[in-house]
Amino acid sequence: MKRFYKEAAVRAVDGGWEVLLDGRPVRTPARHPLLLPTERLARAVATEWNAQGEKIDPRAMPFTGLANAAIDRVAPDKEAFAATLARYGESDLLCYRADHPAALADRQARVWDPLIAWARRRFDVDFEIVCGVMHRSQPEDTARRLAHAVAARPPFELAALSPLVTIAGSLLIALAVAEEAIDLDTAWSAAALDEQWQAEQWGEDAEAAAVLANRRAEFESAERFLRLL
Repeated sequence: MKRFYKEAAVRAVDGGWEVLLDGRPVRTPARHPLLLPTERLARAVATEWNAQGEKIDPRAMPFTGLANAAIDRVAPDKEAFAATLARYGESDLLCYRADHPAALADRQARVWDPLIAWARRRFDVDFEIVCGVMHRSQPEDTARRLAHAVAARPPFELAALSPLVTIAGSLLIALAVAEEAIDLDTAWSAAALDEQWQAEQWGEDAEAAAVLANRRAEFESAERFLRLL
């Protein structure tokens, strides 16, 4: 749509912060108040609105999109949303390894094993590590504890976890990011390890590189959203 306002600003209200467009509060697509939990996040959302040109481009407003998702999609049924994310832990990327070539298997072990070790310590669980892609169930206690760790998070955190989990194909990478156990570059190296390996072996395809760059941009936005909470 065309830009219909001159300026975005923020205001403290009961329960959080709201973004104002020419003095009027922004609402989500479902017409809920866009009430944000921190001033930092509210100012980041207002910055997105102020950066728009003559037309509003939602793709250039990742923080607004994640905030809308937290309010419209996550909050109405937080338990169901958390359960969907937690199921990624049952087939986590980090648990499925290559058995050849040896160099790829070694790289996966070098990058992924420290994350597995962190999750074992953090959640007091163990994991089934598989060579190949055939599904193997994780221990029942592991699935239960990871599900509890996800369900305990508020809607805004769950909204940011969602792209981290789905882009990486890994609940463990997303949880490590959320708890600041790893930095963004380490997380992305783990998430995109297989794609980076393929590019090194066969050369970089322009279309695949563009897709990967878009995924990284979305991954980075979700990580920054978490830091603004």
